[in-house]
Amino acid sequence: MRILMLSSTFPYPPSRGGTEIRTFNLLRYLQYNHDVTLITQNNKETTSAEIEELRKYVSKLIVFPLPPQPQEKNAIARLFGKTVRFLESVLKATPPNVLHRYSPEIQACVDDYVRTSKFDVITCEHSVNEIYVRPEYRNSVNTVVDVHSSVYGWIRDHLEMGAAQNALRDRLYLSLILKRYEQRYCNKFSNIVVTTEDDRQEFLKLRPDLEIKVIPNGVDLELFPYRHQDPGGHRLIFVGAMDASHNIDAARFFAVEVLPKLQQHYPDTTFSIVGARPTPEVLELKNIPGVIVTGRVSSMAEYLHQSTVCVVPLRTGFGIKNKTLEAMAAGVPVVASDRGLEGLAVDIADQPLRAFRANTPAEYVTAISQLFDHPQLRSELSHHGRQLVEIEFTWDIAGKRYEQVLLQQS
Repeated sequence: MRILMLSSTFPYPPSRGGTEIRTFNLLRYLQYNHDVTLITQNNKETTSAEIEELRKYVSKLIVFPLPPQPQEKNAIARLFGKTVRFLESVLKATPPNVLHRYSPEIQACVDDYVRTSKFDVITCEHSVNEIYVRPEYRNSVNTVVDVHSSVYGWIRDHLEMGAAQNALRDRLYLSLILKRYEQRYCNKFSNIVVTTEDDRQEFLKLRPDLEIKVIPNGVDLELFPYRHQDPGGHRLIFVGAMDASHNIDAARFFAVEVLPKLQQHYPDTTFSIVGARPTPEVLELKNIPGVIVTGRVSSMAEYLHQSTVCVVPLRTGFGIKNKTLEAMAAGVPVVASDRGLEGLAVDIADQPLRAFRANTPAEYVTAISQLFDHPQLRSELSHHGRQLVEIEFTWDIAGKRYEQVLLQQS
């Protein structure tokens, strides 16, 4: 099968973020048995060494630059520019970040490939790439959008939880753009893929007639080996890209509202916030006793192995969470919110307990206290969590399911 994969996010290294992890591991699996051509865009962090390394995992790699940014010299020019871009976004029913990354050169390349029938299937890795797929493509080639998560659901969730960084802007986007956007682009594709049942339900609200496949994320078990020693103690960890709004909100919520309550019972409790690009808002949390902010680390697995419990206190954001799966794979007991456990059957009756669920500060304190006090309980969650990942959430399993979708015809 000849596959053209579109990813405006440069998917290497596969530790930079959730989009990169999913895209890289799916393309690596598909390349075993198929010819994969990847069209992507570099960013300011992409190095020539990373480009050459990614080239090893595809039949052909085509890298385009991001479009140049408008140079607005003063506040009036910036305001005018933002207004123009917002109006364009409303008129086209397309989010500004999609228009911002759009490359006419990529469009011409994709158009030429379709015209000359070079590929059997086109995949868009994340909905931001849907802009390159014309509605008429599906008449001649299988077209697939791997949504990753509903943008409409994501923004609405942020607003409901008070976690939006610009609430007025996001309310305008939600009411004027995003619902129409997701309804519109769904019509173009032969197949639609999401990562969780929650996201599937979000899209069915917009288009009840759609058939939508759920293919969860996976874990590279070599990168996240199972730990064979419980470090004990009272060390908590939260991992993720620390410039992402949902991670910022989660880190602040836990550090401010949960950690001090835990320290009343366990004074030596520490909370490590581990992940690249911490914002000033995250760095400020270091002023709270017991909070550690590391920035990027060379091995996330090592930090997980050194921790007593991994917390995933997300209050916003749709889609399955790599951070939860990776902690479970590493054998670290997990206490997480409904959002952090989305797509995972961890506390089902008559099945082994794989993680603790908590949403309020009191629930976090209760669950974590149980794990701090009972090594055997930590051991059980560690074992059952790893077992769940091995059975249901490896990249081989996800890749095989994705391959079957790509083989289907509209």
